[in-house]
Amino acid sequence: MTDERTARMCLAAVVEPGHRAVGEAVAEFGAEAVWAGLAAAGGSSPLERRAQTIVPEDLVAHTRVAGQRFVIPGDEEWPAGMSGLAECEPVQQLGGGPLGLWVSGAGRLGELTAKAVAIVGSRASTAYGDRVAADFAAELSEAGRTVVSGGAYGIDAAAHRGALAGRTPTVAVQAGGLDQPYPSGHAKLFSRIAEAGVVVGELAPGEHPTRVRFLARNRLIAAMSEGTVMVEAAARSGARNTVTWANALRRLVMAVPGQVTSANSVTPHRLIREAEATLVSSPAEVLELLSPLGGDFRQPRGEHRPTDDLAADELRLFEAIPARGALSAGELALKAGLAMPTCLALLSRLAEQGFISQDAESNWRLPARLRKDRRASE
Repeated sequence: MTDERTARMCLAAVVEPGHRAVGEAVAEFGAEAVWAGLAAAGGSSPLERRAQTIVPEDLVAHTRVAGQRFVIPGDEEWPAGMSGLAECEPVQQLGGGPLGLWVSGAGRLGELTAKAVAIVGSRASTAYGDRVAADFAAELSEAGRTVVSGGAYGIDAAAHRGALAGRTPTVAVQAGGLDQPYPSGHAKLFSRIAEAGVVVGELAPGEHPTRVRFLARNRLIAAMSEGTVMVEAAARSGARNTVTWANALRRLVMAVPGQVTSANSVTPHRLIREAEATLVSSPAEVLELLSPLGGDFRQPRGEHRPTDDLAADELRLFEAIPARGALSAGELALKAGLAMPTCLALLSRLAEQGFISQDAESNWRLPARLRKDRRASE
C-alpha cells in the first residue's frame, strides 16, 4: 500500500505529461486508488505494462539519491498558479496539471513562483535578443520578480544568466529527468541556478526529453508565471506554444519588438499586431503591467530641467527669446502674445532667476550657458 505522495510519484513515472484522463481519474478517485488499479492490472495496455516496471521504493530512493524532492498539490512548495491548468482548454491535445513535480535546488518553488514572470524565445537568438533577454531578466530580478524559463540555448539561457546577476533566484523548467540536464552543455548553468533557485520538471529521474514533453513542459512555464514575455521567435517556434498556454490560462502575454528585417521578429510582431500580446520595450513596462496599481513598479523619472518649474506665461516668454541675438521688450511682448505690463513683469522675474540677461541697449538675450543649449535643440 502506497501513500498519496508515492502513488503520485509512481503515476508520474509511467504517465506522459499532459495526460488529461489520468489527471481526471486522480481528481475523482485519488492517486492511491488509481495507482493500485494500474499496478494490479494484467498489463494489456502500454500504460499497464510500464506500471509493471515501477518499484515504488526504488523510485523514492532514486529521487532521494539524485538530490531531488517530489512535491505535490497541497504542499507549501506547490506553485499556486498550477490550479489554472485544471480548468483551461487543452492545447495540442495536452492539458491538466502535473501529478507532481521533481524539484532540485535550495530555493522554495512555491515562494519563488508567487511573483514570477516567464521569459521565452528562440534557441537561435541574435545578439540583440540575448542582450534584451538578459537585461530584462536582470532588472526584473532586481525588482523582486522570479524569472522562469526553460533552460534552453538562446533566449532561455540569456534570461537565466541575466536573472543570476540580480537579487531574486531563477527557476528552470526541464522537459526530462533532472538528472539528465538538457541541453547537456548547460549542466553548469543548472548547477548555478540550483544554488539559490530551483530546477523543476514532471519527469522521473532517468527520463529524456521528447518533442511532446517539451510541449507539455511549456504549460508549466506559463502556469508558474503571472505573465510571459516573448523575446525573438521565428514563424515556427516552440516558444509560441508557451504563449498559447499563457493565453489559455488568461495570463498576461507581452512581446518585445525587434528588427523588421529579422526572421526572429516574425512571431513577436504577429502577436502584437493580432492583439495576442502587449508590446513592451523595457523592464519597467513589464513591471507596470504586472503591477497595475503600483506595487513594485516605480515610474522612471526623466531629467529635471530648470524650465520645468516655470509658469506657462513665463515659459512662453522664455521660448520667444532667440538663441542668437537679442530682442527688445516690445518685440518679445508681440512675439509671446503678452500685454506689455505683463511682459515687463515676467522679464524681470526671469532675469532674477538667471534665465535671461539685459545687454547695454536694454535688449533681452539668453546667458551664454543657455544659448548653447537652445542652439543644440533647434
